[in-house]
Amino acid sequence: MALARPAVLDAALRQCTRAPRRPLCRHADQHIPLHPRLQRRWISDGSRPPVPPGSPGPSKVIAPKTRLAVGIVFIGTLIYSMATGNDPPTSQDTPKGGIQAESPTIAERDNLSKRESGITAHSPMRLRMEAFIKENQQDIVRTLETLDGSRFVVDKWDRPHGGGGISCVLQDGNVFEKAGVNTSVVYGSLPRQAISKMRANHKALDPDVESLEFFAAGLSLVLHPHNPMAPTVHLNYRYFETANADGTTNAWWFGGGTDLTPNYLFDEDVIHFHRNIKDACDAHDKDYYSRFKKWCDEYFHVKHRNETRGVGGIFFDDLDESEKDQESLFAFVQSCMGAFLPSYLPIIQKRKDMPWTEREKQWQQLRRGRYVEFNLVHDRGTAFGLNTPGARVESILMSLPLTARWQYQHEPEKGSREERLVGVLKKPQEWV
Repeated sequence: MALARPAVLDAALRQCTRAPRRPLCRHADQHIPLHPRLQRRWISDGSRPPVPPGSPGPSKVIAPKTRLAVGIVFIGTLIYSMATGNDPPTSQDTPKGGIQAESPTIAERDNLSKRESGITAHSPMRLRMEAFIKENQQDIVRTLETLDGSRFVVDKWDRPHGGGGISCVLQDGNVFEKAGVNTSVVYGSLPRQAISKMRANHKALDPDVESLEFFAAGLSLVLHPHNPMAPTVHLNYRYFETANADGTTNAWWFGGGTDLTPNYLFDEDVIHFHRNIKDACDAHDKDYYSRFKKWCDEYFHVKHRNETRGVGGIFFDDLDESEKDQESLFAFVQSCMGAFLPSYLPIIQKRKDMPWTEREKQWQQLRRGRYVEFNLVHDRGTAFGLNTPGARVESILMSLPLTARWQYQHEPEKGSREERLVGVLKKPQEWV
């Protein structure tokens, strides 16, 4: 069906294209040969070619730019109407300031910041924590490879919505049956339900929003030695932050800790481990060690067994501005991380080559079963990881031992070393 062109559009187009006719145009259908000597090729240098004598000057169009602009507007209007069948948008339909682009996510902001200026002391805490955990991962992996004589498998992965991680795993080594040193950096969005739960510990979280962007970064480490005389050790230090729509920080907090899980008690080992941790705590707050040691005993409690997972260490979570300023807490986490290798290396070096029996190996496997029970039933970090959309399950379950054992109604012999361990696990002690 033919479309009628509005009369006002006809008039505008005629006005835009109207110009005095050149005399030469009247003879456009006639070929006027030029004398050979008058035929020239012109090479443009950006200026207009000279006008031959006797030729009329350029036509005068009144306000040519204005006419062109008006014509474009009307033609655009006509094309829009023909293509959509709708009236063109008006000024009321367009947001003030023009087209409004979506604000960049904090993942996009951080990537841009790293490209432009790298990571410095003035970078956001998100980037500084990411750099810190990756640097320590490399140091720990190199040290453990030297001790074991085997190499870690390095598995790098990316998250589609921002972030990623590096999983370093050693299996069936010379010293370690399984060892994992993982870093993860996660960007995502917290739904309203999760925000409501977190507000119990973080009042800065806005309860009236439907979702909040979040950032989480941490280093997790679990070492399971072959030798039953050598203890398993766990470490985790992490940082969590939520962001407003404009990218500014909404709430933040640090968490983490480290704990020792022996199969056979060597008091000197436990004392050495706790003393190193206490020294790191005391450098920042004399109350930290006693507070976080008690917190560790309570957190790593296997409720259905009525015993702790091991002989403890420290554990803390949700340390935010109500505790200390951000820089002070970051310095505390750095000191705790720095205390790990001095606290564990002398123990594993002393115990890794000790003789052991098959009965002692079976006891180690039973204790590892209890380790698995806690991680899968009670550990909040495991639950959070498995419930995070797009979570990498292999990295989350890296903490589980390669082998474990469950034996029906097993009871240690009276007066045995195994019984002594269970007694300590049922009633935690003070070691320093």
